[in-house]
Amino acid sequence: MQKITLMGSTGSVGKSALAVIREYPDRYAITALSGGRNVDAMVAQCLEFRPEVAVMADAEAALEVSERLAELGCATEVEYGGEALCAIARLWHVDVVIAAIVGTAGLMPTLAAAHAGKRILLANKESLVTSGQLLMRAARASGSRILPIDSEHNAIFQCLPQALQSSMGHGELAAHGIAQLVLTGSGGPLRNTPLAELASVTPEQACAHPTWSMGRKISVDSATMMNKGLEYIEARCLFNASAAEMHVVLHPQSVVHSMVRYIDGSYIAQLGAPDMRTPIAHALAYPGRIKTDIQPLDFPRVALSFDEPDPARYPCLFLAMEAYADGQSAATVLNAANEVTVQAFLDLRIGFRAIADINRRTVEALSIGEPATVGDVLETDRRARAQAHEFIRACKARR
Repeated sequence: MQKITLMGSTGSVGKSALAVIREYPDRYAITALSGGRNVDAMVAQCLEFRPEVAVMADAEAALEVSERLAELGCATEVEYGGEALCAIARLWHVDVVIAAIVGTAGLMPTLAAAHAGKRILLANKESLVTSGQLLMRAARASGSRILPIDSEHNAIFQCLPQALQSSMGHGELAAHGIAQLVLTGSGGPLRNTPLAELASVTPEQACAHPTWSMGRKISVDSATMMNKGLEYIEARCLFNASAAEMHVVLHPQSVVHSMVRYIDGSYIAQLGAPDMRTPIAHALAYPGRIKTDIQPLDFPRVALSFDEPDPARYPCLFLAMEAYADGQSAATVLNAANEVTVQAFLDLRIGFRAIADINRRTVEALSIGEPATVGDVLETDRRARAQAHEFIRACKARR
């Protein structure tokens, strides 16, 4: 029986994780859950899985969950805030921590899990984008095992030889005959939208992903392909890949989740239906396998196509590549700015095209030394958010 802390249980990845765990009650037990402010979802999850602890984003949400659970006879302890998140990430009797919180709120608890030597199923991009070196160093020092559950990174992981699977963050790709890691991306819902019409795109259009069911922030990131830019940064950290060892391609069908090209000309690819339960099930059972009810591919009806991403359509993707080349702090600035600009777009305060424009201006406006501690990362994040908010205010004043 593996005891699990699931951080971000009320989000899309968290719900997919619970769907897998639900099928194996004799193998996995939920010890702790965390959510944002979705009281109804957390109450329902606590009643079903009976965790010892549930953590909410703030005191108001925590109080409401606590009162409702007490009325229903559920003894789950309810807490709130960042310290409580870190506490459930390092609970001594927990074996697995699923890091599925969206945004920099997931950084500190993921680092706490790494320092505590936990097996981490990682879906929180920001932990690697802002603190990749710190996280991988902490994991290596403590013996923590990091298994990616983003579909693309999990796909690459499955295509690697076992020696590289066991040396995440410091293995040498070339030494194992690997020429390139190929990240695939769907191109999002605006892949065929005329460039001239992108400036007037609405949040509803940007969130209408054709193949994946995701939260609104991640859906917008898919539309801009910032998600692929962040995944590019993640892949370089996770697999110790150079820029020359990375390639990003468009693949609208989302069937080939990513590939590895070997020096002998072979490509090994991981394929499957676009369903987050597959990478989660793989990582939960690794190095074994567990069954899911995901439908197999109907190959006679599967048509695969690939293309190069267009910089004019997806400037955020190329901005992310440039930022990582400039260093960890530039990547942290970009990630923070993007969180601010995407929310401003969803709130109808800026247009779709302004997301990339303000992201770039924020990166160019700040020149910050490389972080030595997580405190440095958080200060860089704070400064970047403040700068992005300033650009947004200026943008609104001109409208």
